[in-house]
Amino acid sequence: MGVSKTENFTDKHNEMAILLKAIAHPARVAILEHILKVNACICNDIVNELPLAQPTISQHLKELKSAGIIKGSVEGSSICYCVNEKAIHKLLKLFEKYSGKLEKNKCC
Repeated sequence: MGVSKTENFTDKHNEMAILLKAIAHPARVAILEHILKVNACICNDIVNELPLAQPTISQHLKELKSAGIIKGSVEGSSICYCVNEKAIHKLLKLFEKYSGKLEKNKCC
């Protein structure tokens, strides 16, 4: 497999790719939906909600946090996760931009 040449793309392209890659997994979509539904939660709350093992959920949370889609704050011995609104707004702007171009450029 070839090496990705991210330096050939703009910072914005790379940032969007990181965000999209982070949510491009059904478990992460389900985790994100759950966090949005409850506003904030700890890993064990998600374990009780989804049919995945705690280490698996922790790994997915790590990926979402690394991409900036969720934030975590320490509460006692746990980390409470919530959605990073700025990241979601960036994704919305990207899709709005694409949607506007689709409407202008009718094809097929």
